[in-house]
Amino acid sequence: MSDVTVFAPSPTLTVTVEDHPFGAEIHVHAGGQGVWQARMLLRLGLSVTMCSVLTGETGRVLRHLLQDEGIAVSAIDREGRGSAYVHDRRAGERVSIADEEGDPIGRHDLDELYGMTLKEALASRVVILSGPSGESALPSDTYRRLAADLRDTDAAVVVDLAGERLAAAIDGGVDVLKVSHEELLQDGLISNVSTHEILRAMRALRDRGAAVVVVTRSSDPLILLDESGFLEVRPPQLQVADTHGAGDSLVAGMAGGIARGDTARAAVELGAAAGALNITRHGLGSGDREAIIRLREKVTSRPIADEQSADIEQPVTGRVSPDGLAALADPEDER
Repeated sequence: MSDVTVFAPSPTLTVTVEDHPFGAEIHVHAGGQGVWQARMLLRLGLSVTMCSVLTGETGRVLRHLLQDEGIAVSAIDREGRGSAYVHDRRAGERVSIADEEGDPIGRHDLDELYGMTLKEALASRVVILSGPSGESALPSDTYRRLAADLRDTDAAVVVDLAGERLAAAIDGGVDVLKVSHEELLQDGLISNVSTHEILRAMRALRDRGAAVVVVTRSSDPLILLDESGFLEVRPPQLQVADTHGAGDSLVAGMAGGIARGDTARAAVELGAAAGALNITRHGLGSGDREAIIRLREKVTSRPIADEQSADIEQPVTGRVSPDGLAALADPEDER
């Protein structure tokens, strides 16, 4: 049994070239949205099972890398071209040398993956539905079906999706939906990035089937909507090394808090702290558990009473939820 099951249909083998005083330094890691979420969950002291299709040579390497990190792997093995990329970061910015999203997942393998995910979900507190590496990896309706079937389990369903996959998951019904304001704009759910438009879209998403909606807004405070209304959440402002994976760390922190018994409002503070720490590092989904817990004390929040008062400046005061802090700060050694 794992605390959290992550549906990660096609993880990515990542090869990154860094600068080194004596030449190039080459890093090989497992990557992709679900992997970064699983990695952060491990950092927070939770157990994780990742449900995936592992393809070809890259898939065989990925299995070993994931297991070496402590992630339990429940996977379908198949031949073909797996998802992978090679990035050059020697000049300070990421330059893509090669990107391969891999072969689409066939019907029989997808059926096996679907059943495997349901089985693992029955023994977990939270299930995260993450996206694949490419647009053609699997049908978007898979997310609707999974979300709907998972409602009959005791696990909370958390999703971080966009486009057709987001729409499909909401149709199935989810407990927590995280989306960025850029994705809302790209999907035509908002006409501009004003707070008024974002709040309107969040209400619509909640009406459609997302019990809790969280919208990230780049460097601006994120916004949460639940049955009690809107909440603006401001993480501590830290120096940025790499913004990649910050949203995935946020989702992982929220899922971890919910798995520990936090409310969504308490869990989003842990997620905000995890996302804030992630941007200070080059390792995606990485961070120190004790640092995240301490940063959580620096997260501030304020209610947004209604759309008319959303843009009015109000004092920001700190609020720290005690729920789950003792469990998260247990003395278990970090991997």
